[in-house]
Amino acid sequence: MKRIVVLGAAESGVGAAVLAKKEGFDVFVSDMSKIKDKYKQMLDERGISWEEGQHTEELILNASEIVKSPGIPETAPMVAKAIQAGIPIISEIEFAGRYTTSKMICITGSNGKTTTTSLIYHIFKAAGYDAGLAGNIGHSLALQVAEEPHEYYIIELSSFQLDNMYDFRADIAVLLNITPDHLDRYDFKMQNYVDSKMRILQNQTQDDAFIYWADDPIISRELKKYDIKAVQCPFSLVKKAGVIGYIEEGQYKLEYPMPFNMEQEELSLTGTHNVYNSLAAGLAANIAGIKKEVIRKSLSDFPGVEHRLEKVCRVRGVEYINDSKATNVDACWYALESMKTPTILIIGGKDKGNDYEPIKPLVKEKCVGLVYLGADNQKLHDNFDSMGIPVRDVHSMKDCVAACYEMARPGDTVLLSPCCASFDLFKNMEDRGDQFKTLVRNL
Repeated sequence: MKRIVVLGAAESGVGAAVLAKKEGFDVFVSDMSKIKDKYKQMLDERGISWEEGQHTEELILNASEIVKSPGIPETAPMVAKAIQAGIPIISEIEFAGRYTTSKMICITGSNGKTTTTSLIYHIFKAAGYDAGLAGNIGHSLALQVAEEPHEYYIIELSSFQLDNMYDFRADIAVLLNITPDHLDRYDFKMQNYVDSKMRILQNQTQDDAFIYWADDPIISRELKKYDIKAVQCPFSLVKKAGVIGYIEEGQYKLEYPMPFNMEQEELSLTGTHNVYNSLAAGLAANIAGIKKEVIRKSLSDFPGVEHRLEKVCRVRGVEYINDSKATNVDACWYALESMKTPTILIIGGKDKGNDYEPIKPLVKEKCVGLVYLGADNQKLHDNFDSMGIPVRDVHSMKDCVAACYEMARPGDTVLLSPCCASFDLFKNMEDRGDQFKTLVRNL
């Protein structure tokens, strides 16, 4: 019997294990950390062997194939040993794709993935399509394929997931943008990260569609290297040759495969970056054959995504906004670009090799205060202190919110848009955003 070993026992890993068991494999799950009780229960109920707090070599290196959770780097000792032993390593998405013929709508990009994925899912559900939400959000694709199959899957894909995907194919691929992110996982080489994102194209045929932002300089450069068989569906903020989704005189317009238009001001999502997200989502829905009236209604009533420019509340005339999902500099740039009032920016966390130069003009133009929130804020001091903007240095969310409350004046906006990962002070990005919201609401 073929042996599948799963490294990492969270959502994707446990889902892969459940599917492997269903398909008749000998399955073993190993996690260096403690496994959450709900996942232990899922494994136990299905008779799947597991271990936590260690990786036992003799139980792992006898695998026919290893399914690796995306958060585990290839430099992890056990992964390195598996590579040396010649054991194939794949992602949960790659594994799940082998056992379904459902249509795959896959979204990647440095910024906007979650919003665009959620918006596409919102449109598909409103149209009555049998759709599942998977990848970085929603439930494990493998678990859904095993126990709750759908006709369509809307999948948010990170570069880490794409790295270990080989034969998987997207029926509709969406590439929103490519800007520096996760460079610590890519030897601090931008091209390595770019190559990872471009894997969204692999295996596409002439029956598939490739939606992308036409004005992204990196995408434009990279496309020249590829023999693209899919129908190309570029979008832009302005109408120009070759572009099939754009804004023209206040109208949101799509040209393919069916003409579609609506008033731009009817879009529920605001800000330039969200126009891109709405164009990509509309194209995906239009290509999937969803009726115009459903697309129009869904684009106008989508409620948005938690932790992405999420309005928390107004306290003593000050607006508080949670953008904890802004874990890179470009995401923070888009957030600042959308600010219409004097802003106190909360920035900091686990730096991933950030270059802060792109946001400095916006910080100078928009910000009346900076609050550095991190275990080590020295790089932020080095980059921003010389700008002459009032600064506070804090090491907990409680102190951060207190500092913002003290600094802000009526009419200001306090924006949590950290540019950085959250793992120095918080469990994850959601924990950071949730702590911020709770403390702000208690002011």
